[in-house]
This record gives sequence, structure tokens and C-alpha cells, in this order.
Amino acid sequence: MSDFHSPRAPHPAPRTADGPRPDTRIVHPPLAEVTGSRPLGVPLHQGHLFAFETGDALTRAHGGPDGAFFYNRFGNPTVRTLEQAVADLEGGTGALATASGMGAISTTLLALLRAGDHVIAQRSLYGGTVGALTDLTERWGVEVDYVSGDDPAAVAAALRPDTRVLFLETVSNPTTRVTDLPGLIAVAKRAGVVSVVDNTFATPLLCRPIEHGADIVIHSVTKYLGGHSDVLGGIAVFTDPEIHHRVWRRSLELGAAADPFAAWLTLRGMQTLALRVRRHCDSALDLAGRLAAHPAVTAVHYPGLPTHLDHERARRLLPDGHGGVLAFDLAGGRAAAGAFTESVRLASLAPSLGDVHTLVLHPASTSHRQLSDEELAAVGIGPGTVRVSVGIEHPEDIWADLEQALAKV
Repeated sequence: MSDFHSPRAPHPAPRTADGPRPDTRIVHPPLAEVTGSRPLGVPLHQGHLFAFETGDALTRAHGGPDGAFFYNRFGNPTVRTLEQAVADLEGGTGALATASGMGAISTTLLALLRAGDHVIAQRSLYGGTVGALTDLTERWGVEVDYVSGDDPAAVAAALRPDTRVLFLETVSNPTTRVTDLPGLIAVAKRAGVVSVVDNTFATPLLCRPIEHGADIVIHSVTKYLGGHSDVLGGIAVFTDPEIHHRVWRRSLELGAAADPFAAWLTLRGMQTLALRVRRHCDSALDLAGRLAAHPAVTAVHYPGLPTHLDHERARRLLPDGHGGVLAFDLAGGRAAAGAFTESVRLASLAPSLGDVHTLVLHPASTSHRQLSDEELAAVGIGPGTVRVSVGIEHPEDIWADLEQALAKV
């Protein structure tokens, strides 16, 4: 006979004179209200369900991205605070936060495009964006023409009646080419084509693409907006409420909703964004100049240098700084890049960018590994190209680390 005995059902707790029994009250604690003061920090609303007094009110909440909160996939108070904050910085009418930067990119593209549509894209895009466009081509027959980021005539020549999207980056990854946003976007606008600009590298503090005519601005908030290696997220900012609503609807189907805690971490990180960006820019310019003089380095890609192909454009579009990312080419190719990235000590060999820590990366084998050698060469990435996301450490300490790693190359 088994020694196990099924436990007896507990006796029901007695009902108290002034309310439900204890096991019910545990499930329904009283909610504290903030009165007579206000929270200085942004409150974290982690709970994902919201109750209503009437069925009509619940029905109306389903109507759009600015409706009443009822389920986190449709909206959340902390997430909406982030959306409003970034939309305000970029000059948009609204925003949609997502679970990652690629979530923002993919949701936007899927909302704007149908099978057989045409896209014009900047040639030197982030590898993940190229991958998303390639997948749309293979699955749904979306055709993509790639153009340089500095020739409006090339965009005009690529236009077709079925062109729906122009996709650009303010500063390209990793070669830091600065796009002619006003020129290219103007061509798209005249043709009724929606322009989407990934502004992750620049942040809203260095460039606001909407001021140059962009319809949608995208950020990986994982990078500069969050800035501390502790959050994954993305956001798309809109100038047209109808397009905002369309992309929001698509996000519901894809389940790309941002987590409230990730949104809260991003908002906390954004409070120091101005201080961090200034340090990133100053240190990157200093390091770019030193790298340009090093014998192991054949080229440095940083728009703050007068030798950069887009330096004059950068001075106009990025008047307050040229960003915290630079790239450089090593004469020894892939082997030299591997030796360098594995020899840093203060810096870290790690993906991502925009962090308080200095990070190094070999794009050809990581972020852009899906590109062929020919495609890499077309966007300016060589076998010895190394990307550096400059952190906020003291610039002398960063240089000492890079210098000792270069000596091993």
C-alpha cells in the first residue's frame, strides 16, 4: 500500500464581517494611490492586464495605439512613456516601441510592403536590415534596388510605379558614411514613397531625420538610448498617424511588443544620453586622429576627420558631433583583425554598440557575415576592417589599450 495520502481539502476560511475571506483578499490587495506628491522617476507598470467598468470601454480600447490600456501587447503606460519621449526628441507625432531594433525594422517593412512591391535601399545598411530585405525578396517577391547614399539622381533613376519604401541610415554601419538625407528623401517625397531612416548611430541629439523630410525614424534602443548593456529594444517614430496605426496593427499580429521593464531601463538610460553622447563624440574624434597616424592602419573611417569622404556633409547634418563609432582597416587583413580584437583588454570583443563600454568587432565575420566578399567590398568593408564603438572611459586609457593591441598586430 502506498505511503502517499491525498491531502484533505482545507476547511474554508470564515468570511469576515467587513469583506471577503483572507484567501480572496490576498488576490485583491488594495492599490496605493499617489496623492499629495508625484514620483520623480518613471513608474514601472509591469502588470499586463487592465480592468474596465463597462464592456463598451473595453471595446473602445482596441481601437488604436493611443487608446486605454488593457493588455500589454496593445499598449502599456511605461512603454507609452518611452514612445512619447522618443517621439518628442525626434519631432514625430507618435511612436511604436518593440522588443528589439530588428523588431522595429521588420514590423515596419511588413506593414508597408506587399508581395511584388519595390524598395530602394541604401547600399551600406546594417547586415540585419539587408537580411530582412533579402528574406522579403525570397518569400514574397519584394524587389530591392540598392543605391549609394549620396546621389539623389540614383534614387530618381531607381523609382518605379510600385516603389513603396526608401530605406536609409543616417550614418552607415560600420563605415560611417553619412547619407544625403535631404537630397534622397526629397526625391522619395515627390514620388509619394515612404522614407524610413535608421537613426541609431546618430541619436536624436546629433540628427533628427524628420527635420529633413523622413516619414519614419527607427532606433535600436539597445544601443545609445539604453546605453548600458542591460536592455534589448527598438522603436519606430512616425510623422503620419495613419502609418503609425498601420504599423501598430501589424505589431499586434507579430507579437513584437516591448517589455515594460525594458522600456523602463531605456528611459532611465536616456536621462544621461546627452552627457554620454558628448563623451562618445569627443573620444571617438581623438582616437580616430591617433589611429590615422598609426603605421599598422591603412585607413580610418570617421566622419569627423577631414579626410573622410562625407566630412563636409557630416558638418552640415551632424553639427553637434559625429558619433561614437569609427572603423579602421588593418594592413594585415583578416588575420590582423583577429589578432587585434583578441588582444584588447580594456575594450571588449562584443557585438552591439553605443554602450558605456568600449567594444570592438570584426564586421566581415560577425554583423555582416551574410554578405559575400564582393558585397562586402561594395559597401567598403575589407577583410581587415575593425569597428570600434567608443565608450565613456577616459580616452587616454582607451588609446593605451588600442595601442598595445595594435603592437601585437
